[in-house]
Order: sequence, then structure tokens, then C-alpha cells
Amino acid sequence: MPHLNITDYLRAHIRTVPDWPAPGVQFRDITPLLQDAKVFRVLIDAFVHRYMDPALRPDVVAGLDARGFIIGSVIAYELGVGFVPIRKKGRLPFTTIEETYELEYGSATVELHTDAVHPGQRVLLIDDLIATGGTMMAGKKLLEKLGASVMEGAAIVNLPELGGAPKLQATGLSLFTLIDFAGH
Repeated sequence: MPHLNITDYLRAHIRTVPDWPAPGVQFRDITPLLQDAKVFRVLIDAFVHRYMDPALRPDVVAGLDARGFIIGSVIAYELGVGFVPIRKKGRLPFTTIEETYELEYGSATVELHTDAVHPGQRVLLIDDLIATGGTMMAGKKLLEKLGASVMEGAAIVNLPELGGAPKLQATGLSLFTLIDFAGH
């Protein structure tokens, strides 16, 4: 059996949808990664094997709304740690804190329950992709407001041309991504 290059294998299962949601945008659709059981297992295992290392093991995984919920909750389950959702404004039923961030056109707000994490907890913050970095930055700020330490930000895909990764790294956030995609 030939050596399996995980990056190439996963890249082959990401669909590019041209001109969505706007003309000129090359949307990177991760749903094919989730639809095939073998591919989904390879994806999750790539993260789980990294975070099983005691030096990188989080106390809790926080997933960003909504695709970060899909992979983050499974990773948390496999690591035997809790999962915390960071949701779009108005979706959480208990007392929350919020963080607003800028989008290309306008702004968005995400929220976190005030009891979601505790001071000193090591948190893995996860999403499906890093574009401009705004969503992950907002999630990091929320977790830090509650005293947690975001040990790493992780995503399946990085879109280097949109510049999010360097912005996040400039704040001291370590990043781990599986695939870089040119274009946006």
C-alpha cells in the first residue's frame, strides 16, 4: 500500500464552489470530508493524534459556530475532554459575554456562556477554516475574558491570501492547519 499523504488525501475531498457566495469567491466546501466515513476518520485522527501529546493536550475544546462544532465536538470526545460552543449572537440560552468583529461588509457578534471555561484552563480553539481571522480572534478574546488560555487555534483549511493566519499569530496565538488553499 502506498504511503498516504494526509494533506493531499484531505485536499482531494474538499470541493471548490466557484462564485459562491459572491462572484470571484472560490468557496472551500468541507462537507465532502464529512460525508465519507473513512475520510472523516482520517480528518479527525489528524487532529486527535496531535492533541494526544501531553504538551499539546487541552483541558477543553472550543468550537466556533457552526462548522467548528462538527469537528471540535468529535475531537473533544476522542480526547476525553469537554466541548464548549462559541455561538452567533442570540443562540445561547444562559448568561453570556460577547465579542463583535469586523467582516468584509459589516460586523458579526459571537457569544460564550459565562461558565463555559474556568481561569487557567487550556483551550484548543477550532474552526473549519481561517480566512481573515476575525472569527477566531473573537473566540480567543471571549475565552481570555473568562481567564482561559487559548493554547492553539486549529482549522482544517488556511486561506493564506486573506491574511488571517499572520494576524492571529501576531497576537501570540499558535496555529495548526492541515491544508493551505491558494485563492479565496
